Amino acid sequence: MFIAGFPAGPWGTNCYVVATGPGTECVVIDPGKDSAGGVADVVREHRLKPVSVLVTHGHVDHMWCVAPVAGTYDATAWIHPSDRHLLTDPMAGMSKESTQMLLGGDYSWAEPDDVRELSDLAELELAGLRFVVDHTPGHTEGSVTFRTPYAQQDVSEVMFSGDLLFEGSIGRTDLPGGDHATMLRSLTDKVLTLPDDIVVLPGHGNQTSIGRERATNPYLLELLDGGGAGRVTRGL
Repeated sequence: MFIAGFPAGPWGTNCYVVATGPGTECVVIDPGKDSAGGVADVVREHRLKPVSVLVTHGHVDHMWCVAPVAGTYDATAWIHPSDRHLLTDPMAGMSKESTQMLLGGDYSWAEPDDVRELSDLAELELAGLRFVVDHTPGHTEGSVTFRTPYAQQDVSEVMFSGDLLFEGSIGRTDLPGGDHATMLRSLTDKVLTLPDDIVVLPGHGNQTSIGRERATNPYLLELLDGGGAGRVTRGL
């Protein structure tokens, strides 16, 4: 399997390009602001053809370039229906600080031509890869993660966690559509039930693993001890 990831834009959002290998079709995950050039570089260098764009949630730092990337390569965009409205009105999911920053510059917005909706536990067969969708609300109502088999170097799966889980932290819940109690349920039901060997590729920051976070992440440790994690501010 081939995975290329790079941070882009003012929020340093990780965008990922995933394929079975060079010279094949590929999937782009979370092309946020200023990521289109990075996607083009990876695609050109490795002779790839994007066929799908997967969005972990509807914040602009994760979907700013969905329409340009999908349009350039005639690819299909996928998003959970609870965040579908944010493709039409992205400001509805933003913090005041982020809105002020964007409104201070020039920008235009367009929706992808082909948008399809994700559902919990759906299995997507895309570009020769299989992705399992887990609906993980809390950061937004339509947040999801994507898991794909890896089976190399003692790793069973790779999980693209969006803004659900980070190295040593979890996603913020103080933005429109966020809910802290719901976030804790998603972490309990969709993260703590996973095997330790799964590699986590988050929406921001460094890669980690389920086992590492189970052993060291203070918010998961509180859940394991029967408590509730405190609010953090990661993501847009």
